[in-house]
Amino acid sequence: MAVSVFGELLITAGLVLGLFVVYSLWWTNVVADRAAHKEADKVRDSWMQDRDTGPGALDTRNGIGFLHVPAMRNGEVLVEKGTSTKILNDGVAGYYTDPVKATLPTSGKNGNFSLAAHRDGHGAKFHNIDKVKKGDPIVFETKDKWYVYKVYAVLPETSKYNVKVLGAVPKESGKKKAGHYITLTTCTPVYTSRYRYVVWGELVRTEKVDSERTLPKELR
Repeated sequence: MAVSVFGELLITAGLVLGLFVVYSLWWTNVVADRAAHKEADKVRDSWMQDRDTGPGALDTRNGIGFLHVPAMRNGEVLVEKGTSTKILNDGVAGYYTDPVKATLPTSGKNGNFSLAAHRDGHGAKFHNIDKVKKGDPIVFETKDKWYVYKVYAVLPETSKYNVKVLGAVPKESGKKKAGHYITLTTCTPVYTSRYRYVVWGELVRTEKVDSERTLPKELR
């Protein structure tokens, strides 16, 4: 009898664990993607209507632009202010405000546009970050401009406490002078948050957005 009861408990525990995995890795993606699409539509609608809620309105919760990384095969990713769990759980990428403040490309200043997003669950926008290689493009889209970056360095694993990778001059990437950089960060290995995976890019050019919002050649 005891063996039978123990076996049933194991089966029940297995079912509960299975449901939790489904929730964590599938349902949270569904919910996050819905939320992200809703917010993305708001941003694009505001751009079309020429309201003052585009990339210059940095306090808007609707986001400041869209990240495009073809190598990740994740479509466009809405970018919002902040990297808290609450923000990233909505299936977006967030730019750092703490412990190191990101330099937005729209400012025109030298610095590092540092971003984070989940790698599994909650939209998993950076799930395929390991597919990004040196020379690959990273494009940031705002209401008025395309900012085209080229990946020049990748750090597959570093401490989650290593904030130097977010520096205005990311020296761990090999750079020693001020410039216009972008940094993508996420958890690694997949399905853990033990370490951080880092990709660095450098701005190679900007393009003005035309009336048709024609994609840069890197995204065609």
